[in-house]
Amino acid sequence: MSQLNYLEKLLGGVDFEWLPLGNLAEIGTGKSNRQDETEDGEYPFYVRSKNILRSDTFQFDETAIVVPGEGGIGDIFHFVEGKYALHQRAYRIKATSDVLDTKFLYHYMSSKFKQYILMKSVGATSISIRKPMLEGFQIPIPCPDNPEKSLAIQAEIVRILDAFTAMTAELTAELTAELNMRKKQYNYYRDQLLSAENDGVEWRTLEDLCASISAGGDVPKNSSKGQTDPTDEYPYPIYANATGEKGLYGFTDDYKIDSDAVTISARGAKVGYHTVREAKFTPIIRLIVLIANKNIISTRYLNYVLDMTPIGGTEAGIPQLTVPMVKKLTVPIPFPNDPKKSLLEQARIVSILDKFDTLTTSLQEGLPREIELRQKQYEYYRDLLLSFPKSEEVAA
Repeated sequence: MSQLNYLEKLLGGVDFEWLPLGNLAEIGTGKSNRQDETEDGEYPFYVRSKNILRSDTFQFDETAIVVPGEGGIGDIFHFVEGKYALHQRAYRIKATSDVLDTKFLYHYMSSKFKQYILMKSVGATSISIRKPMLEGFQIPIPCPDNPEKSLAIQAEIVRILDAFTAMTAELTAELTAELNMRKKQYNYYRDQLLSAENDGVEWRTLEDLCASISAGGDVPKNSSKGQTDPTDEYPYPIYANATGEKGLYGFTDDYKIDSDAVTISARGAKVGYHTVREAKFTPIIRLIVLIANKNIISTRYLNYVLDMTPIGGTEAGIPQLTVPMVKKLTVPIPFPNDPKKSLLEQARIVSILDKFDTLTTSLQEGLPREIELRQKQYEYYRDLLLSFPKSEEVAA
């Protein structure tokens, strides 16, 4: 018998009573407005939004639900069992009724509370949760006159939903382990292929290997910031000092770089991030561009060898790279005295690493998609299980 059929049988003929949360639970806020919370304290410390930091002292020792009063409204719920501290702009909900299971309440609020809050906040300039909103939130209680049966029904619903949650967590762990294994495998073969101990390998500076190394400039006057695809008016991409898709600043009507190239982020937390860019683009905002001397080194090989080259930045203030710093970086070149043989070897290495990169990338992109699918599956069954009819619907 499926879980849903089992639950359908369990709920057959069961009466529900809708009661306000204020009648079923103790609702309060935290006691602290401290700013000295840390990441390594002994107890969880919930601040006013979704963040969970640590505290060296605890305020509560109980099973409860924590709801932030601001930030991620209606999306974020923390189920806690034990000691924790709480910011004064977050709410704690502790079941006090003998017909309410706290974990059941957690799942029900995760399913229904956001819609309720959005309806309550229509016309408001900003959305936040207030205690009367929580107190008035209606909770369906099965068999309210029979606490033992009521809690048994809620426990079955919790069991099913917890099983979906555990399945998602297990799948995430498996896919993450697979991804990490592939990354280690890729790094191992890359380092072996590019090892300086290999016969005929010589380390040479980027200044010797590149036709030019330059930094990006100002944003072109004729450009469209935020444009994601080329148009007839603005067909050429503008790349900025950032990673991934955020590196695409927009498009313009002209280009500064008429060659495929490697770009390196030169400022901020992602300093050293590098990737291959196709010909005809414009770099801006401290983005460093390396155009390979293709008689010596291929663009894709250059990008791969930079993976195993320490690319640091200035230690003071915001990390940053400069063109002179990049020029001094060294990378391994196979058969440096035989350019033709060297380029053939580079092509062989790139072909091997491309295969590993494709596999790793497919896993990396597939992981969030698979997790999202499992999350949607959980939400579907959660909402289905928790869609109890109102009293007027039952009467109809």
